[in-house]
Amino acid sequence: MHEAYEVTHLLNASVQIETIAAYDGNLLLGTRQGHLLMYSLLMNKDTQKYELKMIRYCKNFSKKPIQQIEVIAEDRLLLCLTDNVLSSYDMNGLNFPLVKTFADTKGASLFALDNKSATSMTGESNTIVHLCVAVRRKLQLYYGKNGEFKKHIFDFTIPDVPKVMALGQQYLCVGFKGEYTFFDLSSHNSTDLFPPSSSKSLDPTIAKYSETSFLLGRDNTSVLVEEAKKKSSEIKKTMKRIDDPTISKYSESSFLLGRDNTSGEVEEAKQETVEIKKTIKWTDAPLAVVWDEPFILGLLQDTVVVQTVEPPLFIQTFVELNKARLMYRCKRGLIFVSSVGQVWCLTSVDITKQRKQLLKDKHFQIAIDLMKLSDNSPEEKKQTIDSIQMLHALDLFDSKQYSQSMKEFIKLKTDPAEVIKLIPELDNKFEGKENVLKGKDLENALNALIEYLVELRFQIGTNTEGSSKSESNQRNVAQQLELIDTTLLKCYLQTNDAFVAPLLRLNNCRLEEAEKTLHQHGKHSELIILYQTKGQHTKALQLLREQASQPDSSLKGYHRTKNYLQHLGAEHMNLIFKFSDWILKEHPEEGLKIFTEDIVEVENLPRPKVLDFLLREHDTLVIPYLEHVIHTWNDTHDLFHDALINMYREKITDKKANCTEEELQHIKSKLVAFLEKSSHYTPERVILHFPNDTLFEERAVILGKLGRHEQALAIYVQILGDVDRAIRYCDNVWTRNDKTVDVYVTLMRILVNPEQNNSLTGPLATVPRHPKASTPDLETALSILEKHADKISPIKALSVLPDSVPLARLSSFLESALQTQLTMKRRTQVLKGLLYAEHTQVQEMKQFHESKSIVINDYNVCPVCKKRFGNQSAFVRYPSGDIVHYSCKLDK
Repeated sequence: MHEAYEVTHLLNASVQIETIAAYDGNLLLGTRQGHLLMYSLLMNKDTQKYELKMIRYCKNFSKKPIQQIEVIAEDRLLLCLTDNVLSSYDMNGLNFPLVKTFADTKGASLFALDNKSATSMTGESNTIVHLCVAVRRKLQLYYGKNGEFKKHIFDFTIPDVPKVMALGQQYLCVGFKGEYTFFDLSSHNSTDLFPPSSSKSLDPTIAKYSETSFLLGRDNTSVLVEEAKKKSSEIKKTMKRIDDPTISKYSESSFLLGRDNTSGEVEEAKQETVEIKKTIKWTDAPLAVVWDEPFILGLLQDTVVVQTVEPPLFIQTFVELNKARLMYRCKRGLIFVSSVGQVWCLTSVDITKQRKQLLKDKHFQIAIDLMKLSDNSPEEKKQTIDSIQMLHALDLFDSKQYSQSMKEFIKLKTDPAEVIKLIPELDNKFEGKENVLKGKDLENALNALIEYLVELRFQIGTNTEGSSKSESNQRNVAQQLELIDTTLLKCYLQTNDAFVAPLLRLNNCRLEEAEKTLHQHGKHSELIILYQTKGQHTKALQLLREQASQPDSSLKGYHRTKNYLQHLGAEHMNLIFKFSDWILKEHPEEGLKIFTEDIVEVENLPRPKVLDFLLREHDTLVIPYLEHVIHTWNDTHDLFHDALINMYREKITDKKANCTEEELQHIKSKLVAFLEKSSHYTPERVILHFPNDTLFEERAVILGKLGRHEQALAIYVQILGDVDRAIRYCDNVWTRNDKTVDVYVTLMRILVNPEQNNSLTGPLATVPRHPKASTPDLETALSILEKHADKISPIKALSVLPDSVPLARLSSFLESALQTQLTMKRRTQVLKGLLYAEHTQVQEMKQFHESKSIVINDYNVCPVCKKRFGNQSAFVRYPSGDIVHYSCKLDK
């Protein structure tokens, strides 16, 4: 059994003790005969036991029994209830001279006292005393300061004469026969705490536990109750509204309050006066109870029992306290117990001695509470309490209370490395170690450790957020996060692997340790995340390649590799080329998406390098790549436009290419369309690579881009024999607003005089001519002349036509041409008139401005620089009339 107190018999009195009080090691006894005795408690150096030394004996203090006494030590004042009247006495006087009799207290049966120290605005320390006196069925309230008391106007009316009272911070607790009532000192409301006791023969007991809580006796228990925190109102629900703010009564206890665009129902909160916190059991109903932190002492029949409230433990029992009926706490560790004729004292055992025994019994919380009450320095207290809490945390862990243990480690800010060591299974080399956890114990321990590490991680993040730390501190934080996340990884792998991937993305795990752990658990997908966040892209891509062919692997196939490569970015081009190779070979179309997907990183890849790679390794994919670059991404670089033309050309002319006629025609149509549409290739460079014996239509388009229209038209007419295509060519040239070129006249000349056309020179001169091109085609030429009369110069047209053409055949063209010329003449005349009118206006405006004169003398000052105008000064005049230096005009 733990020894918290030692009992000492102090006195066999010759008088009948009615009441006791104590302060500062002094004991006062009030007797039934009206005597007042005052003793001092001393330690006998020889016997090492406590003794009482009488200081005063006032035999004639009162003619009636002394019912109750209390001391206000700070004011050296004694309050005494005798003959049912309360009076105050001077403690400094020899025989306790009377100071004041409380006249309104006649008929009083009980009083309660509560005194607190307060500091005024001037720094002066005072004692504030609250006093309550029970006078028959009234409770009178007094306020005292510096020994002076003032009575409150308000009195409480009570249903019965109280047996016991105690004052708290907000409430007055009153015990009647079998029941208790709380009186609110502010609102003056009263609340019955719980139903009346079944045994009304027992007197109530009240022990003050703190400023806001009490220990109330009820049958064989003491109930710990605490003043409830106030709550004024609560919002029940809200509704949309569009009106101005309003208040409407909804019920007797609720209202509708309009705020912004809502109405909220606000109800007065149900106010609980007290909350029941704990119940302490006794073997019998106690006669008196005192709280001597951290112990609660109950006076039972001839016995004092010592217990603790939290945790609830039985500590010690003192027997043979014959007929003891009074118990009074003098100060921490000193309690006086009295019967009618005897007095004992209970004194606290040395805290150091208690602490050793408590730690041996594993009562850590009591040891901590006692250490807080010790006289040690704050540093010694903290150091000792931390060591006790550590023992407590370790004991909780050994007792399999893992979650509670981790909470203690958080409070202690224990090194996480020390906490992690408690679970040897997290060490890769734990085989053979003692205290290995298994089954449910291991699962519970890991879950508790996860909670601990997550909370610790949150605290580290909160402490470092927004604060400027030194480099060493930042390094220490990084190391802690490494340890925490690596351990969390191991825990998650054994409890809930769904958290592994999000954890790895935080990028704090130790690479080597995490890599080994993930390999052991076969977590290949998570390994990829680890490698990716750590920048180990080669390892990641090698693993993806290995797992791609494994039928049971989560990484089976090419998709993960493709996705990984697409997000690497331009700085890893060599890796992209190296590990895209196998996908391009096995899945060309999907593999090409590594370089063409609609992803920012893909679009920003260096396209010339990609083109070079594909040309060297995968030439069959060059055309689709270039088509995507040009048609989807709208790239205008001539490199890609030239390359696409060359790839089309090679595809068509390559005899080894296994293409069907239909495929070749499709490519040719794409080449012609691209040559016509694109304006970003270099025709003078592209044409050099085109053959002279084929691809004549394509050559004609390129010649047109070069402005060599006669050669282009000659190819259409004389080699291809496609006059309609030649006419469309002329239409396209005219549509492009290239009206200075007489393409229609050129076409007519080729049609009328095929033998005299020498535009096809060089290798093209030997190319066989189309049969249609050997004879003149005058009708087609005249048809062009008639249809496009407004686009053809009459003089040039007539110059290419033979003289044998009848004039009637040209009448339509000539009429149209004359009409066009007349229209142009009229338009020119109108334009001339308008220009002349404008010229006249400008001349008149010039004369108007030139007619104005400006006089500048020595008194004129530039408004910008504030200087006078010199003889040689250049100046500027604004329409407003202001004159400034020419050099100042910009500032103006």
